[in-house]
Amino acid sequence: MDWIMNNMPIISLVLGVALLLFLNMKVKLNSVLALIISAILVGLLNGMQLTAIIDTIKAGLGSTLGSLALIIGFGAVLGKLMVDSGAAQRIASTLLNKFGVKNVQWALIIVGAIFGISVFYEVAFIILAPLLISIAIEAKVPYMKLGITMVAATTLSHSLFPPQPGPTALVEAYGADMGMVYMLGIVVFIPAVIAAGIILPRLMKNLDRPVPPLLEKPKEFTDDEMPGFATSVIIPLIPAIMISAATIINMFIDEGTFFHDLINFLGSAETSLLLAVLIAVYVFGLRRGRTMNEVMDSFSGAIKGIAMIIFIVGAGGAFKEIILDSGVGDYIAGMMENTVVSPLIMAWFITALIRIATGTGVVSAITAAGIVGPLITTFDVNPVLMVLATAAGSNTITHVNDASFWLFKEYFNLSIKDTFKTWGLLLFTTSIVGLGIVLLLDLLFF
Repeated sequence: MDWIMNNMPIISLVLGVALLLFLNMKVKLNSVLALIISAILVGLLNGMQLTAIIDTIKAGLGSTLGSLALIIGFGAVLGKLMVDSGAAQRIASTLLNKFGVKNVQWALIIVGAIFGISVFYEVAFIILAPLLISIAIEAKVPYMKLGITMVAATTLSHSLFPPQPGPTALVEAYGADMGMVYMLGIVVFIPAVIAAGIILPRLMKNLDRPVPPLLEKPKEFTDDEMPGFATSVIIPLIPAIMISAATIINMFIDEGTFFHDLINFLGSAETSLLLAVLIAVYVFGLRRGRTMNEVMDSFSGAIKGIAMIIFIVGAGGAFKEIILDSGVGDYIAGMMENTVVSPLIMAWFITALIRIATGTGVVSAITAAGIVGPLITTFDVNPVLMVLATAAGSNTITHVNDASFWLFKEYFNLSIKDTFKTWGLLLFTTSIVGLGIVLLLDLLFF
């Protein structure tokens, strides 16, 4: 009994995650309810008072949504405006035409990376999948070979780079510099996506499959209907450009000055996304001949589409806060004090376990940050590398509790076994190689 009580923090976490998995997979309960119920269980097992549990849940939900709700909402709106204006189609078709059939995989990496940063993964997949199948048919290349490349780039950039909710939450949790996350994230992205998107398809067998039944295609725009290529690319990348520029400028200016405040105001994720959305409203909407009412319909549709995602992210923040307040994070930090295991590996491993258990990348990232966050002070570890290690863990192999797993399976008309061999293996490759690059960066430069 003494052993159980002494180790209750870790036992409660295991039971909480197990309950979360059970409620998701067996009971088919919505993730919001499953996360809140699991959070209550962890709090109760650690002796928290009932009112304290409720206060902690509210604090965790409020603080998480306070930093992420605008980012998630503006990101969804930007993606919707790109789709509805033809900007998304312009980016994809232009790059693929320029690269040609032989280098089509490299084009898909660029397209996937852009869409992974600027829109939600499911949106990017639905936009790109019909296009890559059409290209595969024309080029007489197995569509799955191109599909693996596209998904590897899209999922990895979605997991690594702000303003997507997962990496943005990690930047907040670890106190990392967002601009440096972009810069070092590119260093992690390139070898990981080459390994999973270029090398892996060449090593895999039995990728030549019958063309699957296509889902409903998005509107096909004519050349005159679409905005220009440069415009279509620059506008969704405005947040990344502004955030990175602010980081660089901060190296040369003094804190406490008006110029410093202005640069960091403009270089925040919220302000840069707001600016990108306002520009997109005009360039992708009004200037293309759409009325303000039509543009605002796209705005409303985007917000409606991600309402559940916002609630799930908030519930994940509540679960994280319970973990913090119940002492689970401190307990694990104490266990790690005399260990030789790198906190970067620990962050990756815990995140990967939670991603496998919950099927949700954002939830696994936020929850793991709550668990391993105390390790930042316990160990001399760079917060940016902790963000990237955790992000790599959130992009690991998933299974039937992940909506993206089913999207990949059903669209490409695969069996569950073959989905594990393709979807599962490509994610696992990006995750392992990503962690390896982070550890190498830590060894060489930090």
